[in-house]
Amino acid sequence: MIRKIILKVVAISNTMLFVSSALLILLASVLIVVVEPETFPSVFDGFWWTMTTVTTVGYGDYSPATFSGRMIALVLYILGIGLIGVVIGKVLDGLGKFRKNREEGNIMYYEKGHYIIIGWSYKAKAAIKEMQETNKDAEIVIVDDLEKAPMLAENIHYIRGNVSSEDVLDKANIKEAEAVLIFADERVQDKQLSDGRTLLIATAVEAVAPAVHTIAEVMEEAHIKNFEHIQVDEFIISHETISSLFVRSAFRKGISSVYNQLLRRSFGDDLFHVPRQKHWKTYRDAFNELLAEGATLIADHTNLSVNRMLDIQLPEDAELYVICDLETYERIHQKYSGNRH
Repeated sequence: MIRKIILKVVAISNTMLFVSSALLILLASVLIVVVEPETFPSVFDGFWWTMTTVTTVGYGDYSPATFSGRMIALVLYILGIGLIGVVIGKVLDGLGKFRKNREEGNIMYYEKGHYIIIGWSYKAKAAIKEMQETNKDAEIVIVDDLEKAPMLAENIHYIRGNVSSEDVLDKANIKEAEAVLIFADERVQDKQLSDGRTLLIATAVEAVAPAVHTIAEVMEEAHIKNFEHIQVDEFIISHETISSLFVRSAFRKGISSVYNQLLRRSFGDDLFHVPRQKHWKTYRDAFNELLAEGATLIADHTNLSVNRMLDIQLPEDAELYVICDLETYERIHQKYSGNRH
């Protein structure tokens, strides 16, 4: 009989179980005050005694002295402790399922302004590390078909499934993302097949979220022309970039250190964006003022010829980039953060 009762209680829906538990605790808290007002002068005292009873703590600072009060206590011993035990079990079971679903990538992501990384690889792992060094509060969603999350943290999430599927991309809330990074599949040795997979994923991404900034890694520059029908915002040419860096380092020893500084936040000077200021009329105004702060203005959008156009009027939509160290950038950012044009 006890076994049947326990099985029936466990089978009760979570909502009914929590409501029943709350009603039992509330009813017992009020009844004990009504029955023994001398022992339990307030409802809070009754609630305190009820909670210490059903959780089997039993401090002994309150205890019923009358027959009616002890009958209420007996009901709590029989029903309350078992009911609260089942509730606690349900909570723990729910937390376990949530953790399992999170590890297996089965939980939909609802936040906005996050960064989506499609395709797990060593390069993707390095990218996440770099993103955390750039902005430790950045929310990152990894999308892949691995059985378990390759990396999890408070601000790192995982979505499992076919990376070119619209349902999976919706699960990662791609329409509200800040940017999407598509990494080439390291498991595919053939460069053409690898870039073909990237093309398939990029097509799906642009079909679902055309407004989101998309960056795709391609293995060969010649394959970029195949992406013309979709609006990929930027391409990272994997093998050619590495090969070029090797050659440049061979011909000009030490040049790789310059590239590493510009590509990594962890040491040396870096490339930072500085907002256009109202009082900057020409590139020279911006160049000289930033130089005085310890930063070198080198680009507007993708234009690297700023030093040859100093007397040209600074456009309203200028997107300026400087080279400096982190301390200098933080000082400039603090100075100009409230004075954007």
